[in-house]
Amino acid sequence: MTTLFSKIIAREIPADIVYEDERCLAFRDINPQAPTHVLLIPKQEIARLADASTADQDLLGHLLLAAGRVARQLGVGDAFRLVVNNGADAGQTVFHLHLHILAGRPLHWPPG
Repeated sequence: MTTLFSKIIAREIPADIVYEDERCLAFRDINPQAPTHVLLIPKQEIARLADASTADQDLLGHLLLAAGRVARQLGVGDAFRLVVNNGADAGQTVFHLHLHILAGRPLHWPPG
């Protein structure tokens, strides 16, 4: 299934890309919820986190390490939040696994 994020990976849709490696891509969210709001997506299509399998374990670990790398690159490595929405009822609107990297303001708990 082709998603908006697949089109960004293929450069069919422009995005403000802040990081890329062989397995993932990070770009600024067009509707930011914090001063720093970046989406980190795997280049391999996985619709939801719940759809990942043990075969995806290395990729999932890579995404977490890349999230820290992106946060440090953006100068927010000491205080950031990662959010993964799984399914429509959890707020997922694009069904291509993605991590939200949020920072730049106090992030309270519970998140709501």
